[in-house]
Amino acid sequence: MSAEGGTKAIVAALAANLGIAASKAVAFAFTGSSSMLAESIHSVADSGNQGLLLLGRKRSERDRTPQHPFGYGRERYFYAFVVAVVLFTVGAAFSLYEGYHKISHPEEVKSPVWAFAVLIVAIGLETFSFRTAIKESNQVRGEQSWWSFIRRAKAPELPVVLLEDLAALVGLFLALFGVSMAVATGDGVWDGVGTVAIGLLLGAVATILAIETKSLLIGEGVDPQTERRIIEALESVDEVDHLIHIRTEYMGPDELLIAAKIAVNHDDTAADVARGIDAAEARVRAQIPEAKLIYLEPALDEASRTRVEETRKPETPATS
Repeated sequence: MSAEGGTKAIVAALAANLGIAASKAVAFAFTGSSSMLAESIHSVADSGNQGLLLLGRKRSERDRTPQHPFGYGRERYFYAFVVAVVLFTVGAAFSLYEGYHKISHPEEVKSPVWAFAVLIVAIGLETFSFRTAIKESNQVRGEQSWWSFIRRAKAPELPVVLLEDLAALVGLFLALFGVSMAVATGDGVWDGVGTVAIGLLLGAVATILAIETKSLLIGEGVDPQTERRIIEALESVDEVDHLIHIRTEYMGPDELLIAAKIAVNHDDTAADVARGIDAAEARVRAQIPEAKLIYLEPALDEASRTRVEETRKPETPATS
């Protein structure tokens, strides 16, 4: 799967969230709604999320150094993990606290017209951001389901933005529900209920993102389909008899490490083996462009090794 794409979605989400955060803060100032305050904090956190994702992409482009010989590609995974664990979790914790406070000490929602107007505008802006993220994701998603795409994507930005925008949209409807019920019943507890629901939503999204980005940060290999393509490319070279074993790991969304042990014919010369290795690397890269680091170890398989050892055994002298 290509690791390209995502910048447009990040920028669209950043612009939308900055505007939404400002409008929600104004609405909170006029209404005193804790749902609006929670949503404002949510949008501020989302803006920080996009900033961190852009920072991670920029830092991952640094050249290799002796201390980091495989480069900085995993910076993108690190910053995505920070987004999941820190910002989302902080937003969830704040929302849960604010919701508990409002349920314990309910207050009437003032100037509800402001809240409704801002929420409707925010829903429109978030819908635009979410639509952009979906469009960008469809360019690399292929025939995968959305859940499979989020689970298997090697570039972390699009899954983060997708879940973030989805959580924002659902959170806005929860805030709209809480404010509407508080106005309709005159009971400010409903505003607190909406705020708690937003906190639980953010906590769920934080958990999903933390699990997925942690897996990327530790190191993931290719999926079974891609591994089969790599093996077929290796074994298509005449000098490669068959694959003995293979290991793969993404050093970054755009950089795949492949280490494999290949069986070669025991009659081949060193020059033949070297040409075969070069040809095998070229064919793998033609199939998998992100395979930037390929290390192939030639070896004899057990059957060939046994035959070679038998030919080298000294003949036993005949006895009279």
